[in-house]
Amino acid sequence: MLDPVFQFGDIIFLGRDLLIAGLAALLLFGWLLLRAMRTSRMQQMKVLEEAQRRAQELESRLQDMSRTQSEITGQVRTMSDVLSNRQSELMRAVNERLDGMGQRLNSSVSESSKGTQESLSKLQERLAVIDRAQTNITELSGQVVQLQQILANKQTRGAFGQMRMETIIADGLPTGAYSFQSSLSNNTKPDCLVFMPNDAPSLVIDAKFPLEAYNMLQETADLPAQKEATARFKRDVDVHIRAIADKYFIKGETQDTAFMFVPSESVFAAIHEQFEDLVKRAHRSRIVIVSPSLLMLSIQVVQAILKDARMRELAHVIQAEVAALRDDTLRLDDRVNKLQTHFRQANKDIDDILISTSKVVRRGQRIEDLEMGEITVQPATPAPTSAPASAPVIPLTKAVTGGESGQR
Repeated sequence: MLDPVFQFGDIIFLGRDLLIAGLAALLLFGWLLLRAMRTSRMQQMKVLEEAQRRAQELESRLQDMSRTQSEITGQVRTMSDVLSNRQSELMRAVNERLDGMGQRLNSSVSESSKGTQESLSKLQERLAVIDRAQTNITELSGQVVQLQQILANKQTRGAFGQMRMETIIADGLPTGAYSFQSSLSNNTKPDCLVFMPNDAPSLVIDAKFPLEAYNMLQETADLPAQKEATARFKRDVDVHIRAIADKYFIKGETQDTAFMFVPSESVFAAIHEQFEDLVKRAHRSRIVIVSPSLLMLSIQVVQAILKDARMRELAHVIQAEVAALRDDTLRLDDRVNKLQTHFRQANKDIDDILISTSKVVRRGQRIEDLEMGEITVQPATPAPTSAPASAPVIPLTKAVTGGESGQR
């Protein structure tokens, strides 16, 4: 026990020391184990007490529920008796009403079936309309894809802008008031020439707007690429403005203002919002940037100018027609006055005829009122063959009426 076991530095550990250290460690472990067992037992006691408390509460609740259940059982029995009585009465009332509702139900079912058939027929018609609409939507989607393919190509996109410009002008102006791809004296061919009235110079419209840089600007998200696309777009538009001013401004042949057509409203709005310097540069060069709606409005103004010029050219014809219309009106007024005179004379003649017929009626009434026995009929002289059959009656009428005048 006193023999050294090992040495750690200057310290020499004996067997006795190791045994004492082991016993101390064993005692410490036992004390910790007892403490843990005591703590566990206390927790178990608390759990058991809590379980007992909850069991007592549950038991009291069960007792309360049993009492409540007994009360409910009594009430249910009472209600079952009442309900049985009410149910018998209700069954009798229901049977009586069912007998009366049978016929109404049959008629309602027939009407409902008829209405259902009509609704189904209408539904089938609407489904057919929806099928046709779906077909149209499919066709439109295909057309949109074709339009995207067209706009993806530079040449086809230019043709699209030219076609849209031609459609707007052809719809707004009469035939002969414009020309597409006509040659000027300097051998240039603008996209459209609008002929102004009174031999005024023609208005030039250009539809070859550069959209490549703008599309690149919309598609890119990189800041350096956007700056490059913006610079390119400004440069392309500036070159196009100078080209229009150099090629299409001919004194005495074209107007000193030209239209630069932008085939998209969104591009037109973006130019005016983001590139105001381009708009000012175009104005200084006497070039107006127009969108489809603005070009349509401008064409309507030109159409009004052409109509006004046409009216001025036909002013003498209108004056002659107005003079002829005035003569016809005076002649009509004279004839209406003559016709009114004839109507007055006809009304006067009708009044005279009515006076004569009233006198004839009064004389006939007097003859009917006379006593035929008191009248002595004088022999009448033979009347000529051309005289009417009632001629011999006139002397008798004069005798009866005391010689009244027979005028009218």
